[in-house]
Amino acid sequence: MGLLNFRKNTFKHGIHPPERKDETNGLPIRQFPFSPVIILPMVQHIGSPSEIIVREGQEVDRGQLLAKATGYVSVPIHAPISGTVRKIANVPSISGKMVQGLYLEAFPSSSQEVLEGKPIDVDTATQDEILQGIQDAGIVGLGGAAFPTHVKLKVPDGKHCDVLMINGVECEPYLTTDHRVMLEQAEDILMGIKYLLKSTGAERAIIGIEANKQDAADHLAALIPKGDPVTVEVVPVKYPQGSEKMLITSLLDREVPSGGLPIDVNVVVVNVATTAEIGRLLPHGRGIQERVVTITGPGVKKKGNYLIPIGTPLRYVLEQVGVDEHISEVYMGGPMMGVAVSNLDISIVKGTSGIVVFTEKEIKRDQKIYPCIKCGKCVDVCPLSLNPSKLGILAKFEAYDKMAEDFNLMDCFECGSCSYVCPSHIPLVQYFRLSKSIVRKRNAAKQAKEHAK
Repeated sequence: MGLLNFRKNTFKHGIHPPERKDETNGLPIRQFPFSPVIILPMVQHIGSPSEIIVREGQEVDRGQLLAKATGYVSVPIHAPISGTVRKIANVPSISGKMVQGLYLEAFPSSSQEVLEGKPIDVDTATQDEILQGIQDAGIVGLGGAAFPTHVKLKVPDGKHCDVLMINGVECEPYLTTDHRVMLEQAEDILMGIKYLLKSTGAERAIIGIEANKQDAADHLAALIPKGDPVTVEVVPVKYPQGSEKMLITSLLDREVPSGGLPIDVNVVVVNVATTAEIGRLLPHGRGIQERVVTITGPGVKKKGNYLIPIGTPLRYVLEQVGVDEHISEVYMGGPMMGVAVSNLDISIVKGTSGIVVFTEKEIKRDQKIYPCIKCGKCVDVCPLSLNPSKLGILAKFEAYDKMAEDFNLMDCFECGSCSYVCPSHIPLVQYFRLSKSIVRKRNAAKQAKEHAK
């Protein structure tokens, strides 16, 4: 039986935006209709794009390998539906860029059965076999980061993982994907934890859940087999509690160093939906073809949590759920850390945890930006104790190197707390996103120059 502890410990600072979860957290996961055409970009994860191994006109079965990984920090892509490869061409992506992809036309009468692969037995498989199985299944972080999971789980030489942390916090407003997965796929989560404990070598696992999901915490705790080194811990509701660094501080009182990773404090953190996919797919040797997505917001008519094939076009999704005629903005992910889309022809990808639709009533257009009044609110809420005010001023003067070297810009994980509280409406997080991309480009150019010497 997992121990259920309500810890008063939490990280410093943070904010309490309205949760807005009530409309979907009680709605069970439903299978979404199959789109007549699936559009699959080859860039669905951090790292090298997948490489297409099928040809135009080829018929494929659901679960079949369509594109292979191109290196260690890469994963393959599997067919989300049975159908015909109609076209291999550039497709729109959430970044606004066109990337290589393919168009898959569904067989109208197919039962959409999934191919069985080579099962991976958790009791007999080695660490490396489990990691390879996770890569072969195309699994990435489903919480939104989309970082290849097998890379995250590989403990570097000289490091040691003593705690595996399963992140079921889901602090982003509106989203209830992880909440429903914990209630409906608990057995898969517990099976996934077995694979994860073995692949990381961790002695124990903690499932961290926010207090607004007490039903999920109770449900999981009741199902943990006696003697298993797994506990459930409930943390206070606060944004951004779901960030890896914040959760580690809240549950273990360990602080990840500036520029460091969780493994630097002997922890590996995995999202709860990612864990469920590992537990669901590896026993069958299958690849990921679908994921649970919360579709909600004031502009959506049929709100809910849906199991949606990866590659389903966003336009088709919105047609199926019905939207207000006065929709103004559509977010992939939540309103705090998600991205407002500029094109409805992009697809659901592996990292899509939510679709939130706002009408013109909720979006304040052309909001005037005022100069910083040095009120310090952004400093008071920053969970990493950065100085967003100073960083914002430096960004304005394009002092990007100073931001990175003297004010720890690269530690910012773009939670948006600073923008949320700013009375001057300064879009701080956008400034930091742009600044970080410029710093990364400069560093890459510097490294390329040094290698060329």
